[in-house]
Amino acid sequence: MAQSDTVDRILDAAEELFADRGFAETSLRMITSKAGVNLAAVNYHFGSKNALIQSVFARFLTPYSATLEAEFDDLEARPGDRVLTVEEILGALTGSAVRMPQRNERGISIFMRLLGLAYTQSQEHLREYLEEEYRDIFHRFMGLLKQATPQLSAVDRYWRIQFMLGATAFTMSSSDALRGILQTKTGVETSIQEIAARLIPFLSAGMQAPDLMMVPRPEATASGQPAAG
Repeated sequence: MAQSDTVDRILDAAEELFADRGFAETSLRMITSKAGVNLAAVNYHFGSKNALIQSVFARFLTPYSATLEAEFDDLEARPGDRVLTVEEILGALTGSAVRMPQRNERGISIFMRLLGLAYTQSQEHLREYLEEEYRDIFHRFMGLLKQATPQLSAVDRYWRIQFMLGATAFTMSSSDALRGILQTKTGVETSIQEIAARLIPFLSAGMQAPDLMMVPRPEATASGQPAAG
């Protein structure tokens, strides 16, 4: 078995098991059994379970980051001195993911489930790795989004980004099930590209909605009801 083939088999097995069971619940023995390799192969190629987890993410994020960087370059090189819109920024974010070559039809769904687990399970090493390894593209994205939403406070922008990531992670990680439900109920088939296209204006509208914490509330009367206008 070629060395690259062994690495891919280990990563494929780890990716699916981590997505289905979680990081802590997946043992190296489960991974080696699914991949058809021995534990020595995992130790030789990755050294530790944490390094294997990081490699699973890097296999998607490294080429994705390069694709996204090029997409931002193209957008900013267009004629005219203007700030990119929220829809353009989010379109680059989701479009780059959808256009990437996928090893299988569940590729994006599995990765988005893993990304959600990275922030809901205790994987501090992984969060530190992601923040360090992909710092430049993350800062560029955040800078563009800040320019596009000057009306938002830093706190409100922070929460809206979390809400946006949550909606994206749920939708894309559940895309197979959601597409199946839609087809059962309406007979309509939907591609992953169409889901992304529908998601962008929804997320954009949420990012650009007024900051409700800054909107004055109507004065209440002694009874606790808003005063009559």
